[in-house]
Amino acid sequence: MTWFVALIRGIGPGDPRKSNESLRGVLEELGYGDVRSVISSGNVVFTSDETDADAIGDRLEAAWPELRGFTATTIVRSREQLAALVERLPFTEPHDRENYQLVTFFKRSQDRQDPPAGMAMRAVGMVDGALCTTSNPSDLKTPEAMRWLEKTYSKELTSRTPLTLARILKKME
Repeated sequence: MTWFVALIRGIGPGDPRKSNESLRGVLEELGYGDVRSVISSGNVVFTSDETDADAIGDRLEAAWPELRGFTATTIVRSREQLAALVERLPFTEPHDRENYQLVTFFKRSQDRQDPPAGMAMRAVGMVDGALCTTSNPSDLKTPEAMRWLEKTYSKELTSRTPLTLARILKKME
């Protein structure tokens, strides 16, 4: 069995259809094992004898509207893929209030594009198809950063902090 994480876009605790319990229920209904949530922002780890992470993501995306009545981009990575990515993150400064780090995962392969001059966000690298950025939240609010990402790439993406990625890996132990 292989450990995977489903990174589900647009999940928050306010909608009962998108609660951790509801999300876990869908994965359990689909036959996945060892299903666990990691914080309340759309991170669900699980085991499967399937090996194609993209196919699992497509299966989950099809299940959300059918079983819970909402749509959500879902990006799946194996434990090995996520661990390799985390090991290679290009951040050189610690994550803090003035150096907010994000790792953005894309549903489809993308070429790196840098934020425009004057935008308070900096692309520091692409690792295994994920864009790594830093910003100062007092200069750039998250909605503005997400608007740029969506306009530049597409809405088929989801972002996590390195700390969240570390928590996800810990949950898969």
